[in-house]
Amino acid sequence: MKVCFIYFENSKEEWLSKALDVYIKKVSRFTELEIIKIKSPSLERDSKDLKMKAEAKLILAKIQPSDFLILFDEKGKELGSLEFSKNLQNLINQSPRRVVFIIGGAFGVAEEVFARAQQKLSLSRLVFNHHVAIVVALEQIYRAFTIQKGLPYHNQ
Repeated sequence: MKVCFIYFENSKEEWLSKALDVYIKKVSRFTELEIIKIKSPSLERDSKDLKMKAEAKLILAKIQPSDFLILFDEKGKELGSLEFSKNLQNLINQSPRRVVFIIGGAFGVAEEVFARAQQKLSLSRLVFNHHVAIVVALEQIYRAFTIQKGLPYHNQ
């Protein structure tokens, strides 16, 4: 199984690049990991709907019909780390070719992407900066694998 992580890169942040490098290395010990950065279309903030539609086309172009899609969205279901790990293990047991995690743009995702996602998960009831959400999501994916393998990372 391959894990794919899709997000919008709307600015270059040195700290984000460093954090991504750390978690790519960590997660890659457990599974093949592909990071897909999509350039967010340059539209004005008051063009929210147009921006979301344009982003949806870019996201959907990267997704294969056989992909299992998990969308991190503030309206999604909240899971604890143990539940998230168990959820990921259940997906692995179903043997999909790719599990694709998505963090949408600044305004979320268009209905087409929301409808395509088989699971919608919330990272927290708090709203995070887009870059922080990416790091939190990757850390939880890493944590899930360490829980599955019984490694001393997660404390209960």
